Amino acid sequence: MVGHYDENMLPEMLPIYYTRLFPQNIFCRWLTCGSHPQPLSNRELSFTLADDVYLRYLTICNQKELQTLLQKKCPHKLDIGAVYNTKPSIGRHDAVVLSRELVFDIDLTDYDEVRTCCQEAKVCEKCWKFMIIACEIIDRTLREDFGFQSILWVFSGRRGIHCWVSDYEARTLDSPGRGAVADYMCLIMGGDNQNKKVHLGSDNLHSSIRRALAIIDKYFEQLLQEQEFLSTSDRLEKLLKMIPDDTLRSLVKKSLESMPEASLDRWNSFISVYESYCRESGNVRKLRYLVEEIKIQYSYPRLDVNVTKGFNHLLKSPFSIHPKTGKVSVVFKPNNAKNMKLDEIPSIYSLLDDSSPDHVQHETNMRAAVKNFQEVVFSLEKSEAIRRKADANMSLEF
Repeated sequence: MVGHYDENMLPEMLPIYYTRLFPQNIFCRWLTCGSHPQPLSNRELSFTLADDVYLRYLTICNQKELQTLLQKKCPHKLDIGAVYNTKPSIGRHDAVVLSRELVFDIDLTDYDEVRTCCQEAKVCEKCWKFMIIACEIIDRTLREDFGFQSILWVFSGRRGIHCWVSDYEARTLDSPGRGAVADYMCLIMGGDNQNKKVHLGSDNLHSSIRRALAIIDKYFEQLLQEQEFLSTSDRLEKLLKMIPDDTLRSLVKKSLESMPEASLDRWNSFISVYESYCRESGNVRKLRYLVEEIKIQYSYPRLDVNVTKGFNHLLKSPFSIHPKTGKVSVVFKPNNAKNMKLDEIPSIYSLLDDSSPDHVQHETNMRAAVKNFQEVVFSLEKSEAIRRKADANMSLEF
C-alpha cells in the first residue's frame, strides 16, 4: 500500500479494517442501549456500497451478524437509523418509529457565507475553529439546560461533527419535542438573501445566550484575525448591512474605510464608534445587543434543524470511513475538540499501512477514539441499568 489514500483501494482495505479495527463489540453495545426496550434487531442500519449502491432497512441481532454483514457487503459508508416497533427489514411499510437518539449535524458548508479560508468541501485548521465553538456551546447547553449526560461526539470524516444524545428522555422525544430542543439552540435565522440573521431584542439576554457569548468571546479575536471578516470591501459591506441604524451605519463605514484592512483593528474601531454613538444618541434600544448579534452571526453553531427534528434521516455511524477522504469518523471528547488536528485524524490508509509516516500516531489516536467511545457506552449502560431498576421498583409498588 505504498503511496497515498486512493478511493479505488477501498474494496481491498475495508474488509481488513472491519475485521481488525472497527470496534464491533462496543458498537453493538451502544446500539443495544439505544434500542432498549426493543431488541437490537428493530434498529435500522444502512449501507452505501461501491458505485453508490444504497441499502436501507438492514438489521442485525448481535455482533456475529454484524460481522457477517460487514464482511459480505463491505460498505463504503455505514449509517444508523431509528428503532421501530418491529424488524424494519421485514415490516418496514407498517413499522412505527419508537425511539432514536437525539442527533445534531453541524457541517462547515453552512458557514460558507462567513468563513473565508475555505469553501464547500474544503476544510482547514482555521475553519475548524467554528466546530470547536459549536461543540462547546451545544455540549454545555445539552448538559446544563436539559440535563443530558450520555452525549457522543463524532468527527464526520470530512467537514463537520455529529452529536448523539442517548439518554432515555432524549431517545423517546417525539418530533415536536426534538424541534423544541433544536429551536431553543437556533439563533441564526433567515436565508441567503437576509443580511441580518440574529435578532436578540432589547430585553435582558437569556442565560444560555450569555453562556454562548462567553464561549464565543474566547475565540472571537482569533477568528477575526484568521478569517479576516472585515478585510475587503465586500466583507466590510456584509458588516454594514447588519447595522439597522442608518446614521450609525454611515459613521462606521466612514471610520472603517479610511483605516488599514486588518480585521481586528477594524472591529475595534467599529466597537469604539458604536459605543460612542450609543452614549450620544437617545434612541439606542434597538441597538442594545448589536455587537452580540454580529458575533453570533459570525460564529454561533449553524444546525441542520431537519436532521434533529426528523426520524427518517440517517446519520453516519461512529468509526465509519469517509470514502472521499479515507478518514475515520472518530469519537472525541468535547473538551478536547480544541486540541484536534485534522492531519492527526486516522485514515484507513495510514492505519493499515505500516510504512506510512503517520501510522504510529494514527494508530495511537484510533485507540484513544475507541476508548472515548467505550467511556460513553459504559456510562450509558450504567445509567440504563439504574433507570430499569427504578422502573421495575415502581411497577412493583403498584
